Amino acid sequence: MSDSLKDRRAGVLLHPTSLPGHCRQGRLGSTARAFVDFLHSAGFSVWQMLPLGPTHEDRSPYQCLSVHAGNVELISLEDVAAAGWLDQTLIPEEFDATSCTALLQQARAGFETAATAEQKAAFKTFRENHSEWLGDYALYRAIRQVHDHATWLDWPAALRDRDATALAEFSEQHAELIEQACFEQHLFFMQWHALRDYAHSQQVLLFGDIPIFVAHDSADVWANRGLFSVDASGALEVVAGVPPDYFSATGQRWGNPLYRWDSLQADNFEWWIQRFRTQLELFDIVRLDHFRGFEKYWEIPATAETAIEGHWIEAPGEALFSRLQQVFGKLPLVAEDLGLITPEVDALREAFGLPGMKILQFAFGSGSDNPYLPHNHTASAVVYTGTHDNDTTLGWYQGMDAAQQQAVLDYLGHPAEPMPWPLIRAALASVAGLAIIPLQDLLELDSEQRMNTPGVHGDNWGWRFTTEQIPEGLAARLRHLVEMYGRAVSQ
Repeated sequence: MSDSLKDRRAGVLLHPTSLPGHCRQGRLGSTARAFVDFLHSAGFSVWQMLPLGPTHEDRSPYQCLSVHAGNVELISLEDVAAAGWLDQTLIPEEFDATSCTALLQQARAGFETAATAEQKAAFKTFRENHSEWLGDYALYRAIRQVHDHATWLDWPAALRDRDATALAEFSEQHAELIEQACFEQHLFFMQWHALRDYAHSQQVLLFGDIPIFVAHDSADVWANRGLFSVDASGALEVVAGVPPDYFSATGQRWGNPLYRWDSLQADNFEWWIQRFRTQLELFDIVRLDHFRGFEKYWEIPATAETAIEGHWIEAPGEALFSRLQQVFGKLPLVAEDLGLITPEVDALREAFGLPGMKILQFAFGSGSDNPYLPHNHTASAVVYTGTHDNDTTLGWYQGMDAAQQQAVLDYLGHPAEPMPWPLIRAALASVAGLAIIPLQDLLELDSEQRMNTPGVHGDNWGWRFTTEQIPEGLAARLRHLVEMYGRAVSQ
């Protein structure tokens, strides 16, 4: 187990887009630092979040335009103004993505005129350190912008197929757009590093998330077509998903391209090494989404409408993680091992000392051998009341019939406290080394406040909280529980 996971800890699951504020999503800056302060005062030492990449219109952080780039809508314009590169009076109280784009362009102009030599050197160093992906991503974003944000499959063939002459001509004609994209990534990474440093000063670790697959419309597939299951024109051949499970009777057809693992392995997994290098720069701990796909993955014909027609294909997970260990040493990873898990998947996870996940909302309704019940947990695990894909705990409980509710309360010892507090206590009391509670549960919120409903398109990923929702005395109440259950890290 990684050093980041060796201590008994507690944390909160909250994506930065859910932070409070006046624009359409939360941002880094003062509200993010205030949330770190709340975690510290409550005794929590881990902030878990979802992937940070730039999203498509559906705002899903699991279908990003890049596995490396940051979502520039998270950039705090107030912090940019504080750096002296943007006039604070130009920032409206409320603004949308279009206004944000214009303000970031003004910020770059301010940077060019007001930045110190040291600050400009830092930008140059950032570009050099991220050259493996930044150039392709900036070019991809510029082409996408010029072509009305169309998917790369619909670009002119020469640009779609990365004709060297066409790319050189475009780069010359639209150098400003490319430079702007690079500058915005510099701002994101600069603010992220500042937030991570601040979190560390408050004894809070940042816990990220790596989706196993990437979006078809992404800089990654466009720039590395030979590594993915697409044909010469970029069209999908087979796609990713999962068979029928707890969430869906027809499975889930995610639609992502699959990897050509033979090509990845022939290059000694360099693409994955670059991906991990970026994420380990951002986070102290990282969740590997859909870990079972590193042992076997569900391959679905691209023409199939559901996931039912898919079948399992073996993946070289052992070779991949061995290579990653060679490069990075101990891996601070948590395996998302939910769904249909086989002994082979468990063996792969255990071989590399990776904690798995225990979801308390999955623990009830079957026998005493249910692996999610607290008495079956192990120290090498991360326990959750629920995740971003679950209902809130209060909503989950309210959705049960009386007999189901009684069974839950019977297991929990007929607690006097109302839901969700008995399940929060069960998570914190678990022997699992790390306990994570979604903020919605700490705020006692119902189903209307859930983050995502898997398999349902629209109306996801937009949940926000307000500072007024945090009741007086909550931090002290939580600190008492964290200390009582032995999860307080030395402050």
